[in-house]
Amino acid sequence: MKDAPHENFRLNEHGQPIGFELPGWQAPPFPPHTTLTGRYCRLEPLNAARHAADIYEALAEDRERTRWTYSFHGPYPTFAAYEAWVKGTESSRDPQFYAIVDAASGRAVGSCANMRIDPSHGVIEVGNIYFSPRLAHTRAATEAVFLAVAKAFALGYRRYEWKCDSCNLPSRVAATRFGFTYEGMFRQAIVNRGRNRDTTWFAIIDRDWNGGLQDAYLRWLDPSNFDAAGLQKLRLSALTAPFVQRDSADASPPLQKR
Repeated sequence: MKDAPHENFRLNEHGQPIGFELPGWQAPPFPPHTTLTGRYCRLEPLNAARHAADIYEALAEDRERTRWTYSFHGPYPTFAAYEAWVKGTESSRDPQFYAIVDAASGRAVGSCANMRIDPSHGVIEVGNIYFSPRLAHTRAATEAVFLAVAKAFALGYRRYEWKCDSCNLPSRVAATRFGFTYEGMFRQAIVNRGRNRDTTWFAIIDRDWNGGLQDAYLRWLDPSNFDAAGLQKLRLSALTAPFVQRDSADASPPLQKR
């Protein structure tokens, strides 16, 4: 019995599976490096003069410096060292660094970046994520991810990626909570800090985002989702779960039997 073609694939004149058509596809523009504003936070182009002191103060709350374990840079023993790193990012086109500014306090409490930006294929990766202890597990943290993802798809990108050290279990849990689908592990992908790094891949595609994942974020971020004590009524992971694919085999082309 011949395998039935998956909806993502079709057969060419030779009976071979090929990808679905992209009528009218045009590469989106390179994302502008501008401020993105939400209800709980803003993403501002990272700038040493405006953001370094606030972020460094917030980083100091990570007294054991465990949040740097899987990073490619840091920790920074002095403010001067961190300020120098921030200054070095200001002229970078890719990665494109952002400060995460808490709307209530007006102070920067973390940072992230768009990276591996590939307009020709419509792909962006989020990386260099650093959520300080005062940012982690807050509405602002979730909204920061939402703002970055929403901007990418609004520009016409087709895919937004999340990659992390496979040993970084909190990052893997966060990716799934944010609606990213697990796509596999690349073994011995990178050497980082003199040790092996297997890299775990996740992604959101435009069909997920436009098919309801964006609405799931908006529903969670709405003030009505929080009680008087600020506790969530609906968990984001429950709202995003329908858009997280569980069986990667569903996305594979049919096997040609010989």
